[in-house]
Amino acid sequence: MNNTPARPSLLICILMDLIGYATYAIPGLGELGDIVWAPVSAIIFYKLFGGWKGAFGGLFNFVEEILPGLDFIPSFTIMWIWQKRAAFNKPVVGAR
Repeated sequence: MNNTPARPSLLICILMDLIGYATYAIPGLGELGDIVWAPVSAIIFYKLFGGWKGAFGGLFNFVEEILPGLDFIPSFTIMWIWQKRAAFNKPVVGAR
């Protein structure tokens, strides 16, 4: 039985980051879109990644989306890479 938590796909993470970028791509949406998207994004982040990483990342994601000028940070994709790298570096149990 595999006890590793499920990890969201890279495609989902990129899509979430693109939605965050869209608030700047659509004229007139800008910061108003960020006010709506920031809490939604934080909740999605927590639900996707879970645990302390999801909680910390969700808080970081909220701050990143709510503050002006920081929407360029691909926080979902960064967390996906971090988890992928951690899974790759994890030692195999029972290996010699």
